[in-house]
Amino acid sequence: MTTTGATRHTRYDRRMFAVMNNPRTNALHATAARRRTVVGAHVVLTAAGVAAGIGAYAADRPWLAVAVLVLLLPWCLATGVINGATRGLLELRTHVLDERQLAERDRVRARAHRLTTYLLACAVAGVAAADWGGQVRTGALLVPVLAAVFVTHWLMPLWVAGLAAQDEPLGEAEQGPESL
Repeated sequence: MTTTGATRHTRYDRRMFAVMNNPRTNALHATAARRRTVVGAHVVLTAAGVAAGIGAYAADRPWLAVAVLVLLLPWCLATGVINGATRGLLELRTHVLDERQLAERDRVRARAHRLTTYLLACAVAGVAAADWGGQVRTGALLVPVLAAVFVTHWLMPLWVAGLAAQDEPLGEAEQGPESL
């Protein structure tokens, strides 16, 4: 980890770097197949949580709020594994990342932005088709579609980064936060 300019790393920066680069968690994301599995699980947990949240809100089923809470712990664990796989690419502050990491973060964000743009176009087309067909009131789709698109827009960079993460070269995994 390098510093840019005369930026001083705070205790928070050092702690977050240590958490994101904890070698004890490497086995959870050591291979591309494991990373894809964790990202897939995260997508499924996110979809289930959003669906339960929307159901609790729109269908007036408060028991679904309990499902959201139950899904929260495995979702947080999967988020942590993805953050570990990316070495905190999206979570660490800019002055903590080196030039290679900043370039990778820009590539991930650009790809995620493109994917989210396509998703928004599909959402608009789907809502327009539902309205045109007259089968569904467009107003009934507003909250669920906006919630799903918002959450996807928020998490797409994490998913893209998790899928794009490369296997660690053998010596780099042992590098610790003392390089701060």
